[in-house]
Amino acid sequence: MNTMNTAELLVKCLENEGVQYVFGLPGEENLHVLEALKNSSIQFITTRHEQGAAFMADVYGRLTGKAGVCLSTLGPGATNLMTGVADANLDGAPLVAITGQVGTDRMHIESHQYLDLVAMFAPVTKWSKQIVRPSITPELVRKAFKKSQSEKPGAVHIDLPENIAAMPVEGEPLRIDKPDRTFASFASIRAAAAAISQAVNPIILVGNGAIRALASDAVTQFATQLNIPTANTFMGKGVIPYTHPLALWAVGLQQRDFVSCGFDNTDLVICIGYDLIEFSPKKWNPNGKIPIIHIGANSAEIDSSYIPTVEVVGDISDSLNEILKVADRHGKAKPYSLTLRDNIREDYEQYASDDGFPIKPQKLIYDMRQVMGPEDIVISDVGAHKMWIARHYHAHSPNTCIISNGFAAMGIAIPGALAAKLVHPNRKVIAATGDGGFMMNCQELETALRVGTPFVTLIFNDGGYGLIEWKQENHFGKGRSSFVHFGNPDFVKFAESMGLKGYRVTSATDFIPVLKEALAQDVPAVIDCPVDYRENARFSQKAGDLTCNV
Repeated sequence: MNTMNTAELLVKCLENEGVQYVFGLPGEENLHVLEALKNSSIQFITTRHEQGAAFMADVYGRLTGKAGVCLSTLGPGATNLMTGVADANLDGAPLVAITGQVGTDRMHIESHQYLDLVAMFAPVTKWSKQIVRPSITPELVRKAFKKSQSEKPGAVHIDLPENIAAMPVEGEPLRIDKPDRTFASFASIRAAAAAISQAVNPIILVGNGAIRALASDAVTQFATQLNIPTANTFMGKGVIPYTHPLALWAVGLQQRDFVSCGFDNTDLVICIGYDLIEFSPKKWNPNGKIPIIHIGANSAEIDSSYIPTVEVVGDISDSLNEILKVADRHGKAKPYSLTLRDNIREDYEQYASDDGFPIKPQKLIYDMRQVMGPEDIVISDVGAHKMWIARHYHAHSPNTCIISNGFAAMGIAIPGALAAKLVHPNRKVIAATGDGGFMMNCQELETALRVGTPFVTLIFNDGGYGLIEWKQENHFGKGRSSFVHFGNPDFVKFAESMGLKGYRVTSATDFIPVLKEALAQDVPAVIDCPVDYRENARFSQKAGDLTCNV
């Protein structure tokens, strides 16, 4: 074994875990880690804010299934990481956050910038520990990555005091063993198959867990062979292709929609890879009366509206394939939910030729879908546009429409798009954001330019916090919004001042050619597009008037 300092051993352990990138900012207390990274195969990406670094690691983890890594110094650098770390943890994205820290010789007294970071990160991570002696570094790093990447994935935190980082140590990374697959019991398989065979109007609800389990093909085969309509959560987009005749598209809006009728009239919900955080079961099973089959890698979370009749716990693809061997739905009438597909499709297509300006969100998203290829990626920020993207931007395959709907943090789109472009450099990538979310992390566009990740930032510009205005008016009445409006810079000039391409949409017919041109650039591009959010109130009215014809 070679003698090195703890920071160098830490970096060797990161290399052993297959880490390609570390996102973060330099600081006094992480100097030794940065010096070790200089001689590493790992690329350090200097961001403009620690929140951006955490969001990049977050989306990297979600797209790859491997923990994204972010680095900060102590104190304010560490607190700036918190939002992105919490987002990864609630969204089920593997992430390892590393923070610098004061030396252990001054933690017992009041010290400049000192916070107990292990305690601070504990509520927003799966595990938070400090390297208290150099020799434990390999064990601690291996455990951090194993916990982060184990189902359900999430964030972990490693705290490295500066004096420990500088101490000499002998050691080497630990061997990485692949986890064994676990399989559901035969009893649960048979019970699930019996319930599915007997159901008259079953419906499948598929979530992000199916994407994490790489179970898209198995879910599609399962739904097709049993002829069961399938809805996906916001974070389950693309598990079953949206063009599939059984696809009911997304569920999860806080207001009723056509797909709500399917849940109103079902006698069995088959939840596959579904996490309750994505869409509360109280929204679709308020009285807890609907029979539920839970199919997932882990047992079901406790909720009064989510008490499964059967839990099939194990490898999702294997579970579905085994159920198919014994379930029998031959001779069953067409499930009621299939009658909803024509309404869903008609509602989507009615905006194809709309020429209103400012552009309706439905039209904007419809046209975006026409331009983007099946494997291209849209990263949605959080705001009113997220609800429309969830409802109207449909995915051919998993991880091509990334929506944060666990923690749902504003500011994720631009850093997330940078990470997506690193993971998939040959795909087109759009960061779809409101003007509010744009201003939260727009500084990372300079990072994108510097590291060579050209993507398009599409700004849904309404001059305010549109989602909050929507909720205020739903709650208090039309015209009763408050504290939601603000001014904006000239987004085109803003982009150009950073060496980017800037565009402004001035009519509905402008959008497609502008988007195509922006996506063809070799530098990041920004599109300022006025959006007509009067559609929010119209949708609320339509949702309130929705009745289900059985």
